[in-house]
Amino acid sequence: VQLQACGGGLVQAGGSLRLSCAASGFSLDKYVVGWFRQAPGKEREGVSCIFKYSGVTYYADSVKGRFTISRDTDNNTVYLQMASLKPEDTAVYTCAADWDVSTFVYGGRLIVRENTGYDYWGQGTQVTVSS
Repeated sequence: VQLQACGGGLVQAGGSLRLSCAASGFSLDKYVVGWFRQAPGKEREGVSCIFKYSGVTYYADSVKGRFTISRDTDNNTVYLQMASLKPEDTAVYTCAADWDVSTFVYGGRLIVRENTGYDYWGQGTQVTVSS
């Protein structure tokens, strides 16, 4: 039973990447799934999440309009499509899954908890955007 994030890489500013968060051993569509990122020397921040039944999505203000989160039920995967990438998007990106939506959203905003606060926590994938 695990959650695996992949798809990172090196891209020029203005480019695109698609990150994948794949689950094995459990059905991801029964969980809220979120993406987080952490740049060197900075605190982890919530990037986006998608609810488990309604499909409602949330985005950080810094990525709104550029990133899109989506589910692929057939492949038990959640994607984060990133476009118009900026150097400040450089970070290690990680995905997490939890039964409870309040683990990701509080007061209408994305929140961040410790790794152990989620049912499942994936390993990170590095995204580097060059200027």
